[in-house]
Amino acid sequence: MMIIGVMNAPSLPHGALRLADWGLIRAQGADAASFLQGQLTQDVVALPDDRARLAGFCSAKGRLMASFVVWRADRETFFLACSADLLAPTLKRLSMFVMRAKCKLSDVSAEISLHGLVGADALSALGVGSAGPWTVSATADGQLVRLPDAEGLPRCLLAAPAASALPAALLALPPLAPADWAWLEVRSGVVRIVAATTEHFVPQMVNFELVGGVNFQKGCYPGQEVVARSQYRGTLKRRLMAFEGAAPLAPGQDVFHSNDPGQPAGQVALSAQRPDGSSSALIEVKLAALDSGSLHIGAADGPVLVRATLPYAIPTDAG
Repeated sequence: MMIIGVMNAPSLPHGALRLADWGLIRAQGADAASFLQGQLTQDVVALPDDRARLAGFCSAKGRLMASFVVWRADRETFFLACSADLLAPTLKRLSMFVMRAKCKLSDVSAEISLHGLVGADALSALGVGSAGPWTVSATADGQLVRLPDAEGLPRCLLAAPAASALPAALLALPPLAPADWAWLEVRSGVVRIVAATTEHFVPQMVNFELVGGVNFQKGCYPGQEVVARSQYRGTLKRRLMAFEGAAPLAPGQDVFHSNDPGQPAGQVALSAQRPDGSSSALIEVKLAALDSGSLHIGAADGPVLVRATLPYAIPTDAG
């Protein structure tokens, strides 16, 4: 299958926006770290104060119910940023396991706003310089979490009190269109689980272990045996790949191979529409479907998909 770069954009986006499709959970208490340690795919206990991590929350069958960007607010407080459309059910399910643990879970999305920042100017506006991905910096207005770059551009989450005015330097940045942020999120190669894809993927199916979302040395968590078995039983048969298409795409849509119209060959995990109407997507797909023929959205005779590049390498024994 031919691999191309991304479709050319007139210029790379930069600026800031309020992230309406992200929400924030706070875990607070003396047992917050140990509680999260027993629920997530990430080593939360060992999380340094100045680092964030990608983490998954799995079902007993090892399927991702939600994904988080996790970081510490202080010694006994953690923030978990996730897709807004999954926050309420995820918070409810996590709360079921708190029991006697000294940990209070709450939705603080209305109290603490999440903003997306793109470009070196955004970093300079907050005076944090060129900190690398997954670093956490304190600012006068909150906490800044560096995300993996996309298309060579730095990206950040700013968690700031909703009642406070943003700094003038940040307000002076160009407004960033939600579609541009979504496109860069896709181009980062890091999936965010949304309502349409909850419980669809074992972490390795969406490259979670390749982008630091799974720690295989930590203790047990729901679905841990399935995740470990997927890692060590042999070559993976499904992976997350980047694609471009001329038609709109949406998370949860099925993808079909030209030679096998009877069953899906994969599923859209995350997508974004470009101003020209084309789409970029991260698609979980059978590796065997990449060997020949073509992939199509919705049906074997649907709009064709063209494979694009990821910003990280896939192991050679997995496509």
